Formats: sequence, C-alpha cells, structure tokens
Amino acid sequence: MALYYDLHIHSCLSPCADNDMTPANICAMARLKGLHMIAVTDHQSAGNLRAMDACARREGLTLVPGMEVCTREEVHVLAYFDHLDAAERMGAWCAGHLPEIQNRPALFGDQLYVDKHDRVTGQEDIMLLAALNTGLREVCDTIRALGGVPVPAHINRGANGILGALGMIPKEEGFTALEISESLPLLCDVSGFVLLRSSDAHRLGDIAEATQALEIENSASAVLHWLRNN
Repeated sequence: MALYYDLHIHSCLSPCADNDMTPANICAMARLKGLHMIAVTDHQSAGNLRAMDACARREGLTLVPGMEVCTREEVHVLAYFDHLDAAERMGAWCAGHLPEIQNRPALFGDQLYVDKHDRVTGQEDIMLLAALNTGLREVCDTIRALGGVPVPAHINRGANGILGALGMIPKEEGFTALEISESLPLLCDVSGFVLLRSSDAHRLGDIAEATQALEIENSASAVLHWLRNN
C-alpha cells in the first residue's frame, strides 16, 4: 500500500503559522487531502504534539513526532522521532539552549499551545524562531542520542537551508536524508541520500496533496528506518 505523507507541517505554536493551524484542523485537512502520515514540526518545541497525536489517531492518521531546530549557524534541521517522549525531551533540551528573547506577537505572530479539542491552553513567551546557542554538530548528536534522525530542511532554499548557510553538506555530520524544495533549483549532488519532499505548511491550504508516497509499514519507526537509509 502506498502511504501518502507530509512530514513538515507547522502548528499554531510556530509564530510564522496561522492561528487556525490547530491539531484538529491540521488532521482534518490532511485526511481530506488523502494523506496517511504527517509530521508536525514546530520551531524548537514539541508542545503541541500530544494534542496532535490524539487528533491524528481520531482521523486515522499516523503522526511522526518531530520539530524544526535552528542551529547557531542558522541551519534548519528537522528532527524526527518514533515516540512522543523522545520529541518532548528534545524540546526540553532546545528550551535550555534558546536565548531569552521575548516573542512579539504583533510582529512575529502568536505561539499558541492548544489541546486536542483546539482550545487554547497557553502561549509561549520566548521567541521560538531564534537560533539556539549551540551548533549543528551538537544538535545532530542530541537528536541521535534520543533515538531520532536529523534531516537538513529545505536545503536548496536560501533562508536557513544548509547550502545557503554553509555552502555544502558536511560529510562529517553523517546525514542520510535531505529535505528538498521541488519548486527551487537543486545545484548539488544528492545521490546516495534519501530525499524528503514535504510542504513546510504554515497555512491549512498549503498542506500537501497526496502526491508523495512511501511503500513502508505505516508507523513512525518505519519512517525513521527509511530516513536512515537502512
């Protein structure tokens, strides 16, 4: 069976996402679009993943717990895990490395915590878009120590892509998978990597259509196995 996926979606906890990117809305839209598997990858936080998981189960979707981490070098790295506890530990680690910069909702957007019924339960005051005070190597090592897989995000997009930030994909980091933006040119050799194509949706309408599929078991652990290129 082909499993259609979108493994890069932001909820209303990410300040750059619309406030209607709530767990129930995201999961309902993903189901409407014919997806089987999603990952919600908020900036530096796993705070809405429990609610996402409950809504995904309700809609018959598989949730791959994740987040999007910004390193000191301004490289965005997607972190994928096979269970919620690991993602939440990664979120706690990120919180300890975020600079104490207050969010400005009027400028950057709200950072909303919500429950499985889409009720707002709180708001994050620290700016989640800020780069961590630690580098790419430590971020990747921490993701792997928690059983996860680090994947450089939108590598061929100038803003926060690894090619724009570093000018290369460093071999010493041991990446096995890369996320690419298909709407932009790809001017490097990506042979040997697993290539991930997702929406990076910040609005409901931008969640991917059922175009990208995997022939794997329908589970988060199978996704991680695929991303590791095993």
